[in-house]
Amino acid sequence: MTKQEISLAHSPDSDDAFMFYALATGQVQSDRYSFRHHLSDIETLNRQAMEGVWDVTAISIHAYPYVADRYALMSCGASVGDNYGPVVVAKKSMPPAALRGKRIAVPGKLTTAYLAMKIFEPDFEEVVVPFDQILEEVSQGKVDAGLLIHEGQLTYDQQGLHCVIDLGQWWNKEFDLPLPLGGNGIRRAYSAAERAEISELLQKSIQFALDHREKAMGYALDFARGMDTGLADRFVGMYVNDFTLDFGARGRKAVEKLLQLGKEKGIITCELPEEIFA
Repeated sequence: MTKQEISLAHSPDSDDAFMFYALATGQVQSDRYSFRHHLSDIETLNRQAMEGVWDVTAISIHAYPYVADRYALMSCGASVGDNYGPVVVAKKSMPPAALRGKRIAVPGKLTTAYLAMKIFEPDFEEVVVPFDQILEEVSQGKVDAGLLIHEGQLTYDQQGLHCVIDLGQWWNKEFDLPLPLGGNGIRRAYSAAERAEISELLQKSIQFALDHREKAMGYALDFARGMDTGLADRFVGMYVNDFTLDFGARGRKAVEKLLQLGKEKGIITCELPEEIFA
């Protein structure tokens, strides 16, 4: 029987590589489906989701309301920061209140990091910069501060930069919730049964990586962008966890809170879906 190909898009990062290791290497297989992987930065994937390019795609929670007509949010595959998350860094130490009115490099206006930043401090001048160039922009003084996602959250001090605020810590202190950064969207064109079957395969891939951590980390290191083994392992541990297997009640509550606040504050300009989780 010819298998149905599923296009699966995610970011070229060690945590996503770890998560999809078993699917990419054939450790988890399906009699019905095969997977074609596409790698791109999250802001590009957010934009492509608006056009319905991929069957299953990583997506920022911030971007999800804009594509909810095309995609359902899957229960597995989430990146959730539990008392940690994107960080704002600067060349010199400053209090978080000093960010008001500053020029801040951000990795994209549909990223959840940007949404969290706007909820924390609405008054700043955003400068959209590819996520892997933000450290350099801050170091060169082209911007006053930078909003870091991915491995930059762990490596900024190597360039002598200072953390102004960890938005995941702030969010946890403010709302007693984790900060849901990203998830996976799956085409609504699939039937509920098909969505459940595909979701189960992704969940099996995540569980396989957690159960075979050393092998999965060996694969993920190829995507670690200069991080050593210890740092890459720490990064993967931060963003592939129990929330990744399933958002759970606490994760779902966090998603709802984040989107509601974004809407109330006028950052999210579209209507929120009646059912966030489908």
